[in-house]
Amino acid sequence: MPLSRNVIVATGLVAFAAAGLAFPFYFVTSKAQPVIDSSKPLPPQATFRGPYVNTGSRDIGPDHGTSPKM
Repeated sequence: MPLSRNVIVATGLVAFAAAGLAFPFYFVTSKAQPVIDSSKPLPPQATFRGPYVNTGSRDIGPDHGTSPKM
C-alpha cells in the first residue's frame, strides 16, 4: 500500500479511538434527560425482570438482622 493510504487508515483509526474514549466523558457531562427517570414508576418489563436479575446470588433467604426503613 502506498504511504498516503497508510496515513489515511492511521488517521481514521486514531479518530475512531479518540471518539470512543471521549464518549463516556460526553455522556456524563451532557445535560440530556437521564436514562431512568426516578420520578416515574418502573415500566412493567423492568418490574418483571427484577426478581431474576440476582439469580446467581448465594445469599438466599431473609436477612437475620433488622434494619429500619427510612
